Amino acid sequence: MLKGKILICDDDPTLSQILKEELEQENYNCTIVYNGNSAIEELKINYYDILLLDLNLPDISGLEVLKFSKINLPFTQVIMLTGSSDIHQAVECMKNGAYDFITKPYSFEELVQIVDKALEKKNLLTNNFALSEEFKKHSGFEIIGESKLFQELLALARRAAQTDSPILIQGETGTGKEVLARYIHSISPRREKPIVTLNCASLPDTLFESELFGHEKGSFTDAKQTKPGLVEVANEGSLFLDEIGELSLLIQPKLLRFLETGEFRRVGGIYNKKSNVRIIAATNKNLINEVRDRKFREDLFFRLNVIPLVIPPLRERKEDIIPLAEYFLNVKFRSKFPKILSDEAREFLINHDYPGNVRELEHLIERSLIFCDGETIYPKHFNLMLFPAAAVNSIEDEILRTHSKPLSRSSIKEIEKIHIKSVLDANNWNREASAKVLGISLKTLYTKIIKYNLQ
Repeated sequence: MLKGKILICDDDPTLSQILKEELEQENYNCTIVYNGNSAIEELKINYYDILLLDLNLPDISGLEVLKFSKINLPFTQVIMLTGSSDIHQAVECMKNGAYDFITKPYSFEELVQIVDKALEKKNLLTNNFALSEEFKKHSGFEIIGESKLFQELLALARRAAQTDSPILIQGETGTGKEVLARYIHSISPRREKPIVTLNCASLPDTLFESELFGHEKGSFTDAKQTKPGLVEVANEGSLFLDEIGELSLLIQPKLLRFLETGEFRRVGGIYNKKSNVRIIAATNKNLINEVRDRKFREDLFFRLNVIPLVIPPLRERKEDIIPLAEYFLNVKFRSKFPKILSDEAREFLINHDYPGNVRELEHLIERSLIFCDGETIYPKHFNLMLFPAAAVNSIEDEILRTHSKPLSRSSIKEIEKIHIKSVLDANNWNREASAKVLGISLKTLYTKIIKYNLQ
């Protein structure tokens, strides 16, 4: 299995070729350039895990190439090679971000050890970056489902995981689309690399492009330093685009171009770069209808919909309800004396309609653990009346059920304002959770908060 990509920059053709052949036997993919300007041009286009860089080059100093690499490719680890043992040069290189400084002649075994450790650091940096962006909240997961429908879905997912083709996961809100995406990544050939998640509804267009493709220092007011995009962080891994149906028509052509060519350009940048990622997208919308209504590009839809996977709603796979409920009981309540579901509670859970799908079941179990003082959970402990909003599909349905005569437009807006405020308060102003309860995107919720001046 390929370990990583290395760029060798040395003006000695014989040494470079020997180094390339030896490192390729260690399962590294190597490219050779013979001067500093060629190295910079190569780094502008392609992504490398490690740069083996000669300090004394025929055109520019290796130190200049090092500085360029650290500014533009902060995850790439640079190992300096030189025939000089000048301690001042070594200190200068380390100050500018070199991973290590090796004096020629060197033993190949020593070099491989340093290269392997440098790769470990690079992988650690990219993984930590992903974790710092809150990608770790779903890193521990289990696939629970015994129904025939769900097992058929998993069989398709396992076959899809072995390819590099884009996957489009469709399903209602709360069915577990991100869990399925992470499962696919975990059994794919890319599992040793990160899976990076980006919610297409959570950011305005300008920030979304910067988050996805990165930006150069000074490209906008707050761009105080160069930032790699998530397509770079996910290089050789997977990129999960959640709520792809919310992606604006302004950004869709740029994503389409990246899908077709693997090339992208940072915001404020002038050079095209490449990244090799596997795209997994998810939506709770009917994208065919969105295409028909000209809210989603037809060419992008067909580019994403190479392998379609549809997660059935929980109400259509009743056999999975109790295994899921018991799983959530164990996860939410870790004790030597776990709580158990009564027969009445089991019957209630099986017969419930679950407009919020698996997420709603999880919340029901969590709520029952709060209100149950004994060891056995009964239907009363689910306390559904505390969260009526979860069972309401839309504001309009609620209005029709509670009013016998038509309401004015201003009255409907007031009811919507009160309803949104009550859901936000019930969720301690957790906007993501509130948006899911309301059945709207996070972007729409932010718009409503501003529109109604909610606090």
